[in-house]
Amino acid sequence: MNDKRLQSVSCGLLLLLVLSGCGPSATSLFDGETLNGWRNPYEWGEAWVEDGAIALKADKKFFLATEKKYKDFTFEAEVMLPPEGKSNSGIMFRCHVEPNKVYGYQAECDPTDRAWTGGLYDEGRRKWLHPKDEERGIKKLVQAPLGEWIQYKIVAIGDHLQIYINGEKTTDYHDDMDAEGYIAVQHHGEDGQIYRFRNIRITEH
Repeated sequence: MNDKRLQSVSCGLLLLLVLSGCGPSATSLFDGETLNGWRNPYEWGEAWVEDGAIALKADKKFFLATEKKYKDFTFEAEVMLPPEGKSNSGIMFRCHVEPNKVYGYQAECDPTDRAWTGGLYDEGRRKWLHPKDEERGIKKLVQAPLGEWIQYKIVAIGDHLQIYINGEKTTDYHDDMDAEGYIAVQHHGEDGQIYRFRNIRITEH
């Protein structure tokens, strides 16, 4: 087979793969039954599996983190806040984990009138990246519904960070502080509240 024909066949196969949707596939980070692949780096906080979801409970802030680091990816998960009482949660990505400390990028889950669900927060460092603190009361994103599953999608490619809530893009931001890190789910520390997470998967790029 000559070089031109080989090149034509190769291009045809590549086009066929693209059209057929072949490419990186999603990997489940939660099997729906156990906490395999996850760890609690804190001396406090409860984590268990209930009705196919990870459940978190605590009286002060903690995070349940993956045992593996991730770099460029599309991450998807569903979050449910309790139907009553004060609540707040979020999903950390490319974050850093130390004993009793998790810090880095966080996709916010905010049920208050501020409506910053889907915002980008730098936990333990620079605080709000998007929206900015000075936009409080001016800029709104999404107000997280209580007692309902909320769909999150986080796309991190190089310095480009995007967050989607229920299919709506809420953050499109460039930042190069962290290129790799863990995934973690948050309990903000509201005593008695239980936060739930399910359908957690990642596609690495």
